[in-house]
Amino acid sequence: MASNATTLQVGGPAGERSVRLSSPDRVVWAETDRGQAVTKADLAAYVIAMGDPLLRVLGDRPVTLQRFPRGIDGEAFYSKNPPKGYPDWARTTMCTYPSGRSHPQVVVDEVATAVWAVQMNTITYHPWPVRSADNDHPDELRIDLDPQPGRDFGDVVTVALGLRELLTELGLTPFVKTSGSRGVHVFARVLPDREFLEVRHAVIGIARELERRMPDLVTSAWWKEERGERIFVDFNQATRDRTIASAWSPRPLPGAPVSTPLAWEELPEVDPQGFTVHTVPDRVAESGDPWEQMDTTAASLDPAYALWEADLERGLGEMPFPPDHPKMPGEPRRVQPSRKRHDLPDPPDVPDRDAQDQE
Repeated sequence: MASNATTLQVGGPAGERSVRLSSPDRVVWAETDRGQAVTKADLAAYVIAMGDPLLRVLGDRPVTLQRFPRGIDGEAFYSKNPPKGYPDWARTTMCTYPSGRSHPQVVVDEVATAVWAVQMNTITYHPWPVRSADNDHPDELRIDLDPQPGRDFGDVVTVALGLRELLTELGLTPFVKTSGSRGVHVFARVLPDREFLEVRHAVIGIARELERRMPDLVTSAWWKEERGERIFVDFNQATRDRTIASAWSPRPLPGAPVSTPLAWEELPEVDPQGFTVHTVPDRVAESGDPWEQMDTTAASLDPAYALWEADLERGLGEMPFPPDHPKMPGEPRRVQPSRKRHDLPDPPDVPDRDAQDQE
């Protein structure tokens, strides 16, 4: 039986906040051969222990909350609108979605807000790549390296190191983290002077250039049937209203893995399954935050965008958008290649679904 509620006192810039935690003994992750069980109270303790590094990646950004009311084995949903009971001391910011609709999203500026999110059964935080003062111009480049069946973590590491070299050539300072699953995420701070579509195009340019350099390992193909046994560079994660699990976020997988920032020299040697809710706080206490100086490294996206422009001159154009986006100018037909009929017109626009999975 779940225990009675408790109230946590959480420090912050405005002093202590009182955050109620109901059912603190509820099991979120069951015990497995990868680690002991994690309760709701354990998750709140993790968030408090990781307060400073977590706020460095979440602070001043709109955040979508991935919530699991029955633990990781239960049903999940994404909260975009602030849930009922949102604290009056917490902040929101207005976001515009691909449909043109706008509504507020949570901003996690205090550890207490993150603990309150745990009370709302949040496991993973999904921040936008923008700051709240300007939600239309990303200040963060995010590249998701997604291994297809037949590839392992070692292959992803090889591609990540190649991507690091390419981004450095383009004048950017890349940072790396585990995804908390099988992949790797590479981030870089950029000057917020380009809107989402331009940032997406820059990422497509990067993906295609990396594919040219590593054709046996890398693919930019959107359709799974065309990817083969390669590492997919998911360019659509740079699209408006697409988010990646934040650094330091737990993931809803057995063993309570955490998406963990690394120093580049560590990457070839790590076991990503070793970074968990139980182990990461001690790691950071001993070794620090590898991403601590990221905010000092913002650079122009112009050289990366030039890759996109060069590809346009080569005859390479727009790539498919996610299925919940309206049809975009120049976008190819949203039909997987094996089902495409060339004698048919383009299908109608796909309705936007940005209102789904909200509370």
